Amino acid sequence: MFRNTRFRRTGRSRPPPVRPHRAPYSGGVLLLAFDTATPAVTAALHDGERVLAESTVVDARRHGELLVPAVDRVMATAGRTLADLTGIVVGVGPGPYTGLRVGLVTAAAFGDALDIPVHGVCTLDGLAWAAGEAGLEGPFTVATDARRKEVYWARYDGPAQRATEPAVDRPAALTEEVTTLPSVGPGAVLYPDVFTAHRPDPAHQSAGALAALAVRRLAAGEPFAPALPMYLRRPDAQVPAGYKAVLPT
Repeated sequence: MFRNTRFRRTGRSRPPPVRPHRAPYSGGVLLLAFDTATPAVTAALHDGERVLAESTVVDARRHGELLVPAVDRVMATAGRTLADLTGIVVGVGPGPYTGLRVGLVTAAAFGDALDIPVHGVCTLDGLAWAAGEAGLEGPFTVATDARRKEVYWARYDGPAQRATEPAVDRPAALTEEVTTLPSVGPGAVLYPDVFTAHRPDPAHQSAGALAALAVRRLAAGEPFAPALPMYLRRPDAQVPAGYKAVLPT
């Protein structure tokens, strides 16, 4: 007969929990995708062929409150459970620190708890793929709001072909080679005098498009970005210049 055994405080760490064996999802690929790098809190479920469910709420101040309920909605709508997932896809930015970290921390938690891979995808790449789904093919620019009167941006030769590294700049500092191209994204909407060829679709990030791009990369064996935040600039909080320690060394 087994006795109930309690761990005593001996100064040693407790042994890690044993994860039960999880049988693979019989349907093949099932990706949960979400992105919180922009004001849009968006989540979607993709089975490798199509988007099964998607939820998007635009609210720049409530990422932490809205993300998990969005995940719950798409899972319930598709009639799937978290145990069915084969991978997580998360937008890695660029984006403001507060919103961006919500998605990345949640992705890491799901990946660890479910023992499934977490695939990072540049947020701008997701918008570019959505632009392609809306019919935009040739060279174009993607821009999102970086606050401080700046934009995060990148130039694309096609929906899956980024031509420049993501960057952050004031719109007026961008060259005509960038600003006169067709442009998409909420950053371009904010500065119509600069992005003169702005297209209305997509207006916001789509987790469905992010997942579809991830499916393409998986099929092609292409690498993913690490699931780490892409900030592109230093945080607002900084140590003042000339700071002196008040405690003795």
